Amino acid sequence: MFVPEPFRLTKEKLWAKDYGSVEMDVTHLEHVVIALIMQLSLLPFVSARVAGVIPVAILLGREIAQHEYRLGIQRGWAWGETLPVGMFEGVWRGWTLDSALDVLLPALACGLLALMIGFKKRHTAKNS
Repeated sequence: MFVPEPFRLTKEKLWAKDYGSVEMDVTHLEHVVIALIMQLSLLPFVSARVAGVIPVAILLGREIAQHEYRLGIQRGWAWGETLPVGMFEGVWRGWTLDSALDVLLPALACGLLALMIGFKKRHTAKNS
């Protein structure tokens, strides 16, 4: 199966992180900003809590999928084959501090925004 070079997932791309630089921390900030933008864009349609849970669930699913791909590559998996990863194995295996922060920091930010919105609604309702 042909996969163009920019989209080809290799072991080097999955494990290449420069843990001595600022680059690792930028992904956490990016995930927080993306999650908050998603939450704010969903606010006209659902409550602040639900709008905060949706982006966190998407980011959690993304991290779990990355863990499954890493496990598959470690086990000799190639594109076009079935992943040699058990059900829910990506949920409980492969977590690092970096991948945990990619989910926990957006969850914290979305939770704080939901609390602030709820506090503001209660405060304005009491004063009206």
